[in-house]
Amino acid sequence: MNVGDPVRVKPASKSDLFRKLPSVDELLRTPELALLLAQEGRSAVTDAVRSVLDRLRQEISSGRLSPPGVDAPLTGLGDAVEAELRRATAFSLRPVINATGVILHTNLGRAALAQNALDHVREIARGYSNLEFDLESGARGERDVHVDRLFRKLLQGTDDNRDNELSTIVVNNNAAAVWLALNTLAVGGEVIVSRGELVEIGGSFRIPDVMAQSNGILREVGTTNRTRIRDYEQAINAKTRLLLRVHRSNFQITGFTEQPPLEEMVALARARGIPLVEDLGSGALLDLPALGIKNEPGVTGSLRAGVDVVTYSGDKLLGGPQAGMLTGRADLIRRMRANSLFRALRVDKLTYAALEATLLAYLKGDHDAIPAVRMMRLSKEEIGKRADALAKGLASSAELEAAVIDGESVIGGGAAPSAVLPTRLLAIAGGNLSADQWLTRLRAAAPPVIARVEDGRVVLDLRTVFPEQDAAVMAAIRAIAGNLSQE
Repeated sequence: MNVGDPVRVKPASKSDLFRKLPSVDELLRTPELALLLAQEGRSAVTDAVRSVLDRLRQEISSGRLSPPGVDAPLTGLGDAVEAELRRATAFSLRPVINATGVILHTNLGRAALAQNALDHVREIARGYSNLEFDLESGARGERDVHVDRLFRKLLQGTDDNRDNELSTIVVNNNAAAVWLALNTLAVGGEVIVSRGELVEIGGSFRIPDVMAQSNGILREVGTTNRTRIRDYEQAINAKTRLLLRVHRSNFQITGFTEQPPLEEMVALARARGIPLVEDLGSGALLDLPALGIKNEPGVTGSLRAGVDVVTYSGDKLLGGPQAGMLTGRADLIRRMRANSLFRALRVDKLTYAALEATLLAYLKGDHDAIPAVRMMRLSKEEIGKRADALAKGLASSAELEAAVIDGESVIGGGAAPSAVLPTRLLAIAGGNLSADQWLTRLRAAAPPVIARVEDGRVVLDLRTVFPEQDAAVMAAIRAIAGNLSQE
């Protein structure tokens, strides 16, 4: 090499880059991780260090991290470890803002709990309680009594045509309630059900499958669209243990259809001495037609008609916690409570606390205290005023287009599939973002905002947004619009 010739530097290989990375132990001994180790413990910090170093090795291996670019991450390893530790130890279950207009959104946790329910859950959860303890006698008690007494008061007057008083037990969801009823009352025998009621709901919950697991024998009658009372009559035999009526809660059959009135099924069941069980799926304790929701049966209507046992959910139209209720003849309910598998299906003290508080709100007539009921009762005009206020507040964002349009909200949760509630929607667009990109950025907000798309536009329905969340929705949209001007 002659003097003055350029010096040729050999390019750094991947092996050279790997050698620049510290070992796990070396990084743990650095002063910048000393505080993290003291606060979070060696095990958690070590896992975070390994994750950060593994990520850097993957980036080097894939060629995404070049020699000049490796120094920056190395100087910020302490911050990277701290960020990884926060991510790894953060809650996975997070609150979100439901701007979809679906009141009982299954993927978003269905019914939001009333404030008095939250207060009662906290009160019961923080210490001991009389869950199964009789305070008067000092003896062991039954956990059902805490809500059974309230169901009796709410449903009084529905048992005029009964020889037995009503009773209620609670299991973890309505599917469990149906299973328990079938396994207790029909094990080894036949259960007669219309072909048009062999439904499947979310999560592949199918009536025939539940029937098989309960050891009841399915006896289908009628056709998909038409079943008459004589179809049930002709199917009854010595093996018949139960008549089952299933509410088609998540779909409708229209046109050339027929279904026997509930009163006819009650009369047949009593004449033949066979229990009639009705799976309502959702089940409500309030006057749904007054809210504009038609063709959705309520618990009181079924009991008043004389159904022996009704099964229904707690976190749907009832507006309480996830639970499955069985309400009906006390003698039949006692048999279900005595089922050895009832213990595997029962609910805990937190569910009882939330359910008790929800039922007390019904007893007091304080329906607006229950979020799901309050949302159903909101008028189009009330929602429109809030949407107009948001649109006005977003008008200053040059990159954003915001308008308020007519739309419809739905009940959701497999309840009242044909019911829609008129609403006003906030429609947004802007920049070169597609509707899906808008949805992605809204979900990345803190807290995440869940919206929907209609006619290629992102729309937000404030029916399911709590008023105190309006400011967070506006902040999320403004932040996205602000970033549009920099892209």
